[in-house]
Amino acid sequence: MALKAFSLLSLTPLLLLLFPLLSHATNSPKSHEKKSSPLEFLKHLQGCQLGENIEGIHDLKKYLEQFGYLSYSHSKNQTHANSDDFDELLESAIKTYQLNYHLNASGILDEKTVSKMMMPRCGVADIINGTNRMRPGKKRHHNGHGSLHDVSLFSYFPNNPKWPPSKYHLTYGFLAGTPTAAKRPVAEAFQKWASRTHFTFSRARGVSNADIKIGFGRGDHGDGSPFDGAGGTLAHAFPPTDGRFHYDGDEKWSVGAVSGAFDLQTVALHEIGHLLGLDHSEIVGAIMYAYINEGETKGLHADDIQGIKSLYNV
Repeated sequence: MALKAFSLLSLTPLLLLLFPLLSHATNSPKSHEKKSSPLEFLKHLQGCQLGENIEGIHDLKKYLEQFGYLSYSHSKNQTHANSDDFDELLESAIKTYQLNYHLNASGILDEKTVSKMMMPRCGVADIINGTNRMRPGKKRHHNGHGSLHDVSLFSYFPNNPKWPPSKYHLTYGFLAGTPTAAKRPVAEAFQKWASRTHFTFSRARGVSNADIKIGFGRGDHGDGSPFDGAGGTLAHAFPPTDGRFHYDGDEKWSVGAVSGAFDLQTVALHEIGHLLGLDHSEIVGAIMYAYINEGETKGLHADDIQGIKSLYNV
């Protein structure tokens, strides 16, 4: 994967590490202006529903296709893939999305659905090869007060890929262009997973032989999953035993909770979960929840730990 050379704006430790990491000087008067989100088009579509034809609906279709909710490849309406027609297939996709994120499953692009879709998120799809792994058979128990309580809403990738028993110690390395200040938060994220699981991690002497390879990229960075610029998808990682983990270099990143930026360690915790075999969780507090807010920090949740232990039978 070809990565650009990045420059780093560093302040005092644990304060601010702002990106995008520009390959040229950062003193341009426009270099820190807030760019519009690639998902701004959704605001214009709020309220649209079955039977309508509104400019930009084809962009909504691309969004839902990106995260696995929509595919026209085997549909009798294949010609609708790039049209602005709000058809039954799109309505069904929106209903599935709404169910996954506990929204009113009306199939209408209502305000709450638009608000959720516009949040920054992980680039890993919620539905892979047509299999919706976010809504497995729910395991519930009574909490002793007469009501039901969800105890496991984690999910796995199709066919439950995982590291073999001989690979419970994993090495990681950083690709060329990774900012120095980003390495410690990632290392700390690995240690947090190690402290709650049977895995151990260490940094490899050379990235070429590492089990896990971490780097920053922009746009189409060579792995088949292009980034979309600031404010859309933040990062992505691949299931076992691929080992690739990429941050979007167009985002503003921070070490710790900083307004207007995303915490490197929190996002690393999420993407390491994918590297180990976890897919997305429906629990908002879980590290494997797909979305994150600017300035937010999170740690491992009981749902995340239970998911790993169940996957590896430990």
